[in-house]
Amino acid sequence: MGEFLLRGRVAIITGGSRGIGRAIALRFALAGATVVIGSRSLENVQAVADEIDQLGGLAMPVQAHVGRPEDVDKLVQHAIDACGRLDILVNNAATNPHFGPLLDADERQWDKILDTNLKGAFRMCKAVVPHMASSGGGKIINMASIAGLRASPGMGVYSISKAGILMLTQVLAQELGPTNIQVNAIAPGVIRTRFSQVLWQMPQFAQPILDSLPLGRFGEPEDVAGLALYLASPASDYVTGSVLVVDGGLNVASPMGQAT
Repeated sequence: MGEFLLRGRVAIITGGSRGIGRAIALRFALAGATVVIGSRSLENVQAVADEIDQLGGLAMPVQAHVGRPEDVDKLVQHAIDACGRLDILVNNAATNPHFGPLLDADERQWDKILDTNLKGAFRMCKAVVPHMASSGGGKIINMASIAGLRASPGMGVYSISKAGILMLTQVLAQELGPTNIQVNAIAPGVIRTRFSQVLWQMPQFAQPILDSLPLGRFGEPEDVAGLALYLASPASDYVTGSVLVVDGGLNVASPMGQAT
């Protein structure tokens, strides 16, 4: 099972202070990677780094907001200065300050969502690719959503930002293939995190989703982390430009219900 080990690899995970990002950081560290965890809150990301340290892993917390180009540069440079290389990037940071009809969203909400969810991922890719290419290759994992595959009620701007992530993934996979950088996306369904709690805590949303889920339960962050480990590991060296859905069957359910 050595193809799933990450010994000697260095990974950056944005939005790593809780939920899916935290679960991925823990899974990568247990697989042997040194994880550089970025988050807007240093206190929160420090807590995850301490948790990894207690498990015998290696983690470095960095306060960084992917909506700020200077923070992106700081995060990447910290990884290079501390570790001398960079092998894996997980673009997990996201925001969604608007819930409701698409045309009710104002331009500030559009700007915030696209700047973090889509342009933030672009900034991170642009910053890491030269380092990956110079060392012979790497892995980029973009966190999308099934909301980027099919329209999700009340989540129009977020859905559009995640649809953009899917195309960003495909374009970069095509362009970066010759440098041995694999670029893939994960599209989660409803995962039990604070970010999506309105969907799994409020009965008017949660019950219709559960009724339509083939697996009959909401996902946990660890369900996504296992897939991220595969995409970060040598086991996926011939996989690029793919969108891997982890949603308990929600995307193929009828009726579809809600999505994250």
